[in-house]
Amino acid sequence: MKPEDKTKLYTKIFNTTFIVLLILFLALYVSQSTGYYDYEQHKKVALTEDKIKQFEKDVHDGKNIDIENYLESPVKNYQNKISQLGYQLSYNIGKYTKLGIKETFKFLGRIIDDN
Repeated sequence: MKPEDKTKLYTKIFNTTFIVLLILFLALYVSQSTGYYDYEQHKKVALTEDKIKQFEKDVHDGKNIDIENYLESPVKNYQNKISQLGYQLSYNIGKYTKLGIKETFKFLGRIIDDN
């Protein structure tokens, strides 16, 4: 590859990366300036107020009360196929590394015992 071609390629990669970062920055800036984050927080507060009203109504009606019915689940499930694949890969690497180390030390122990 000619040096001029390399320079053009690097320039193209840099320009593309810069444009993507600029668009991301502008999107975040616009969402912040338009109050999108504040709106999302307001929706959470409104949901909480609705749950409080439902709780008070259930207490007044004498229903069986379970706190789990009124709280949002704070535990989020982040598992997907890629994370499961990563977990399995990590588990297998650890398992076979441990097996390899055990067998290596067994072999070394037999060598030392024989002499």
